[in-house]
Amino acid sequence: MIFAALAAVASLSAASQPADLPPVLVVIHSAEGDITLALDVDNAPTTTCNFLKYIDAGRYRNARFFRTVVRETNDNPNPIDVIQAETTAGSDDPGFGSIPLERTRDTGLKHLAGTISMARDGPDTATSSFFLVTQDTPSLDFGGGRNPDGEGFAAFGRITQGLDVARRIQRQAAVAEQLTLPVAIADIERLGPVPAICTAFEPAQ
Repeated sequence: MIFAALAAVASLSAASQPADLPPVLVVIHSAEGDITLALDVDNAPTTTCNFLKYIDAGRYRNARFFRTVVRETNDNPNPIDVIQAETTAGSDDPGFGSIPLERTRDTGLKHLAGTISMARDGPDTATSSFFLVTQDTPSLDFGGGRNPDGEGFAAFGRITQGLDVARRIQRQAAVAEQLTLPVAIADIERLGPVPAICTAFEPAQ
């Protein structure tokens, strides 16, 4: 149900939304400091609206950053620099259901330092877990090799303040990419109204 509704949002965005929608500002209140992000609802409406739905439902309250990947210590042939967060239900939290993958090929966004993006397994499987990129990482874009399917990940915004906080979290002690002491997220706060495009479908109850 949610997949179909969010797919409808994606099609609506191309046909009826105003051009150049302003970004949606949100703040991650973490134990290491605040991270402010500008979410690109104009180019990645499906992913942005999904993320806002989790915020407004309180699903990131008492969440945590649990994973860190540092390219210098990553033996994958396509190393990355990211920190990943999960809800209290874990990184596999099905939440409100999976959403269509907004490929960087289509959105024009890139996984540059400070980008926020969605974790996933196969295409169209992202739900609630997200990650922050701390260094330019093109292997996460469409056609990149980080995921064997080559479809890349759904970038949907960027850090405007607090990249130093994300990098500080990334440098903390970890075993097998799992932070020894996960970093608590008290909450993620939305600043300003929900974009009209996000109300084009009925959110899940």
